[in-house]
Amino acid sequence: MRRGGLKIRILIGIAIVIFAFIKKCNNKTLNPYTDRVQNINMSADQEIAIGLQSAPQMAQQHGGLHHDKKLQNYIDVIGNKLVNQTMARETPYKYEFHLLADTNTINAFALPGGQIFITYALLSKLENEDQIAGVLGHEIGHVLGRHSAERIAEHEFWKTISTGASVGADMGGLVNGIGQNILLGNGRDDELESDKLGVLFMINAGYNPEQMIGVMKILKNAGGSNRVPEFQSTHPDPENRIEKIKEAIQEYSQ
Repeated sequence: MRRGGLKIRILIGIAIVIFAFIKKCNNKTLNPYTDRVQNINMSADQEIAIGLQSAPQMAQQHGGLHHDKKLQNYIDVIGNKLVNQTMARETPYKYEFHLLADTNTINAFALPGGQIFITYALLSKLENEDQIAGVLGHEIGHVLGRHSAERIAEHEFWKTISTGASVGADMGGLVNGIGQNILLGNGRDDELESDKLGVLFMINAGYNPEQMIGVMKILKNAGGSNRVPEFQSTHPDPENRIEKIKEAIQEYSQ
């Protein structure tokens, strides 16, 4: 009975794993804005809904929205210029830009569907409008690149694989580790892709793309000597990013 039960478990586990791979193959989508094939299992409307639902909580975690309406309007003007004068306007996403009150965390991020945030801590470090455009353009690149949707699909894929492995041979922990490593690796690629898109958006909107290099130097200085090495982080090293940004500027300026 025990042998029979083990065989059944293994067969069920194999079936779950096969189902995960079939589902992943069926989810292959060509992103028309990046020309990259991605594993995505949700629509643009679903991305927008996730972003809108998550936005209040994300704002709360950073002290809420900044009280200065003039600063918020300034961010809106720059963000909308980047959207309206680039291919971002052709996407189905509803871009909204939020200045967060957080004075300690130097950060900017994007939720799926177009909700984009920048902390006052980061804004206060930036030296000019072009650098602000560089940060916002980078975050628009994350939305347009559908990076959050891709991560969600990858997470669900590895979760299903883990379930199948656990049922079949109790190896779910090992498979989970593989999934995490892949997610971290793809995260680095996402950052570089968004940097490149940000450069393109800056040029199309009339901003100086060289100022994106200035943003990277600010981020590097903010990290200080305790900055996590690239191979241990989801973000590429700023020096690595600067080289890629220079290549993008040369490519798009020809």
